[in-house]
Amino acid sequence: MSLIAFIAPDMSLFESARQLFKTHHSDIHIVKGLLHEGVAIATALCSKGTEIIISRGGTATAIRNAGLEITVVEIPITGFDIIRTVEKAKLHGRTIGAVTFSSLLQEADCLSPILGVDIRLYPIDAEEEADTQVSQAFQDGVDVVIGGFITKQVTQKRDYPFELIESGAEGILQAAQEAKRIAHARNLEKEKTSLFRAVLNYAYEGIISVDSQYRITFFNPIAEQITGINSIKATGKNIAEVWPELNLKQVMHTGKDDLAHILKINEVDVLCNKIAIVVNNTTVGAVVTFQDVTQIQQMEARVRHRIYDFGHITNYSFKNIESTSTELIPTIEMAKDFALTHSSILIIGETGTGKEVFAQSIHNYSERHQGPFVAINCAALPSQILESELFGYVGGAFTGANPKGKPGLFEVAHGGTIFLDEIAEMEYVTQGKLLRIVQEKKVMRLGSDRVIPIDVRVIAATNKNLKNLVNENKFRADLYYRLNVLQLRIPPLRNRKEDIKLLAQFFLKEHKGFIKHHLKLAPSAIKALTEYTWPGNIRELQNIIERVIAVHKIETIDAAIINRLLGDQQDNNDNHADILPNELEEIKKALALTKGKYAEAAKILGISRSTLWRKLKRFGIQKTV
Repeated sequence: MSLIAFIAPDMSLFESARQLFKTHHSDIHIVKGLLHEGVAIATALCSKGTEIIISRGGTATAIRNAGLEITVVEIPITGFDIIRTVEKAKLHGRTIGAVTFSSLLQEADCLSPILGVDIRLYPIDAEEEADTQVSQAFQDGVDVVIGGFITKQVTQKRDYPFELIESGAEGILQAAQEAKRIAHARNLEKEKTSLFRAVLNYAYEGIISVDSQYRITFFNPIAEQITGINSIKATGKNIAEVWPELNLKQVMHTGKDDLAHILKINEVDVLCNKIAIVVNNTTVGAVVTFQDVTQIQQMEARVRHRIYDFGHITNYSFKNIESTSTELIPTIEMAKDFALTHSSILIIGETGTGKEVFAQSIHNYSERHQGPFVAINCAALPSQILESELFGYVGGAFTGANPKGKPGLFEVAHGGTIFLDEIAEMEYVTQGKLLRIVQEKKVMRLGSDRVIPIDVRVIAATNKNLKNLVNENKFRADLYYRLNVLQLRIPPLRNRKEDIKLLAQFFLKEHKGFIKHHLKLAPSAIKALTEYTWPGNIRELQNIIERVIAVHKIETIDAAIINRLLGDQQDNNDNHADILPNELEEIKKALALTKGKYAEAAKILGISRSTLWRKLKRFGIQKTV
């Protein structure tokens, strides 16, 4: 169906339009219908998609007054149309009565002196008034009546002289051009509306608009999702029926926006903005935007993850833990159960047992696996620096601080896990500050007064007996009980001898890329490894295998080479950080060889980095950071 229709009151106008529209306006549908008949036709056309009706006089007025959702373009009566009609009417006399709708009389009276006639106006506003006005005109002594199609019908019945005011080509084409302009403008408006509606429909926020009577005019899918109310049912309703707690009266009365309020709808907390729509200093409606607070928190977590998470990733999961031990397998299963909770975990185990491997595996097995995993060794940093690393600081908080400030590791770990290794080495004062964060789930940067909410799971690890430290007042009891919600004990390697062969072969395979020849462990070598007590646990075993690979030149590794390296290891091993003769010189040499790199120096010495740090403190040497 055409978007534009031409309703002609009689056949003469119908034929004129048909001839004029053949060339340039063939897409305009032409139909005949006068007054009420024209209204019925317009109603039918409107239901089929017609948006613009062209007509004239009383028919145009009747269609316009019918309340249809349609645009009416009236054919104008030009001065040329009046002149042509008056010239015909002058044949009947010089006194002419114009009986027609007001829209056709706009230029008639001013033409009287120009045309040398007396034109008297008898306007009508409805079809039934035509008979009375025609009678009145002839009673007043007019010689002839001019008018539209209704007047023509009345005069024909009485055989009165009459001339029809016909619409010329100029007016018909002008109306057609106007209808086309309106159609084009409406299409552009439709495109903009469709684009605007698409943007609103696919926005991440719920959006509701209301008119000046608080009736809902727009209700997007997200609003439907959050409220649980069908948008079709909501549209047209008073907003108070759908969301009583919203209260838009203040915004509508003042015209001022009301932003960032947390409200509840359908048992969901939402962050809500209420914006007044003001036109010419009058509030004509309002728009409400709202978003599920949970989604905002998730987006905040993703932003933090994107900005701060560089390098805070995991390398291990439970599948990386090699074991056939009846001691370790239950520990793995317990760790998996712990991972499914949100509670703090304390991992206890000797140096080198793989506490961080378990911490990373727990993180990867938990619901937080997509969040960051942030690890810090509490023994590796002096307390002041440790605090700034954990809690962050604002610009200028202390001498040498980054002028832009720095987020703490708790902030960086938001939505994920923070691993506090060697927690027993943390100083007592710092423990109190850590306790506050663990309890309140909020952090305050050094030098700041702003509290930042965090969602972080804490996993702590130690190789010491924290309970004894609590009894000795070296570790805070309240922090101990906060961290020790779930406890995981990692058995030492000497208690899981069946894993030694498995781990040795794994490390041999893992590091074989360092050499060109293939190595394998002889049964005697495996026996030697199994009989050793491994005070340094898995880390020590890994170091031994790396040394074997580095120094052994033949394919099969026997017990002799293992025993020799283990003998050297026993000489260097210091599980309790005891000071051996000439040890200071050895440490200095290792640091000189590695140019001050503590991790590499510890590897050369066959001890952990934290053990090296404790030895340096015993010698009274401060580690530089």
